[in-house]
Amino acid sequence: MTVRTNRTSPTDSPLPDEARLVHQAKSGDSEAFAQLYDAYVERVYRYILFRVSEDETTEDLVSQVFLKAWQSLDRYKVGSSPFIAWLYTIARNLVIDHYRAKKDFLPLEKIRAFPSELQSPPEQVEARFDLEAMRDGLQSLTGDQQQVLILKYIAGLRNENIAKIMNKQEGTIRGLQMRALQTLSKYMHEKELV
Repeated sequence: MTVRTNRTSPTDSPLPDEARLVHQAKSGDSEAFAQLYDAYVERVYRYILFRVSEDETTEDLVSQVFLKAWQSLDRYKVGSSPFIAWLYTIARNLVIDHYRAKKDFLPLEKIRAFPSELQSPPEQVEARFDLEAMRDGLQSLTGDQQQVLILKYIAGLRNENIAKIMNKQEGTIRGLQMRALQTLSKYMHEKELV
């Protein structure tokens, strides 16, 4: 699988003609589904890569996400949430299944960064150093707190859509996010004092 990167920041804004494309895809129009794929594959890829951190496994899981989406398209309700939120739900469940099958847990120490090509080498080194400290801090969070931060800051979703993906109330998502950020802040502050 080749994933095109356009270096834009992810957002959960739907495509302007997303509803039309979904309706066409539901009618069996594979070209409409291909347009949805092209619009969202990079974001799904980055989301899964951040959780799995292995290129080959990520590519397999991304393929499975879009296969499941195509097979289950009749269950997606247009207008209930953005199509990308539905794809993230499928991706989240596949990542969980992946780790359950391995009887393993998400290895946070393998989470990778996406350094910007626009950064100078010293800036890239500093960003990687900051990421290492952040990874250490993430290990002190619960699985739900990690998931909220990934969906919020890596996938770029709004709390409303994170709540739908995680099957939780929006207030719960805000609470998880607040506690996670407080824990990370405390961890980072303690690291600076050492």
